[in-house]
Amino acid sequence: MNRKFLVFAVLAFTLILSACGPTTINQAAPENVRTLNVNGIGMVDLTPDIAYIYIGVHDEAVTASEAVNANKEHTNSVIDALKKAGVAEKDIRTSNFSIWPSQQYSPEGQITGTIYMVDNQVYVTVRELDSLGDLLDDAITAGANSVNSITFDVADKTQAVKDARAKAVEDAKLQAQELADSAGISLGSVQNINFYDNSSYPSPVYGGKGGGGGAMAADVAVPIQPGQLTISVTVNITYSIK
Repeated sequence: MNRKFLVFAVLAFTLILSACGPTTINQAAPENVRTLNVNGIGMVDLTPDIAYIYIGVHDEAVTASEAVNANKEHTNSVIDALKKAGVAEKDIRTSNFSIWPSQQYSPEGQITGTIYMVDNQVYVTVRELDSLGDLLDDAITAGANSVNSITFDVADKTQAVKDARAKAVEDAKLQAQELADSAGISLGSVQNINFYDNSSYPSPVYGGKGGGGGAMAADVAVPIQPGQLTISVTVNITYSIK
């Protein structure tokens, strides 16, 4: 029994030493892959089909209640005019309401009184651009005296982005092949690909801001030019080269 136990102990000790010893794994070193990196650009021009605009009413009076009452009347008239022009109620959203006192001064710098000012502004989504000029005329006639930040857009740009992306990939492929031909090398498989949407849009058109009540209707509609939007996509592709 003692001899068997001694043999077992020696074997166990040998196994423990083997487990604690260094382990060597033979692994081939990764091959150095040469690559070619190119950027492709794809652009698609679109005609806007929607506009966003801030329309407001500014009123002034010697008391706060008079200013608020006048502003309520004018703002309700403007909202009614927008609805009659075809704007859905869901596309009219109040974006600002404010009231504040403004001290009045004489030429000598003395305080002569206080005027209360009220602003009420709505954010309007216009889906019929052909009638935008007439809509603005109607709003101004109804009492709007603040029109700001007309921004044109395209409601659904999904297909345009796809088309721009496809053009960008084709542009990148062409550049890569031209570079490979010039350098006397062959393109391998695609190693990496990224794309960036760097679309450019027209800057908002800012209108003026006046005081008190509505304005006379113009003989012709306010001239509005939506122009065009450009959907631009950049694609970065990395090829292995042979």
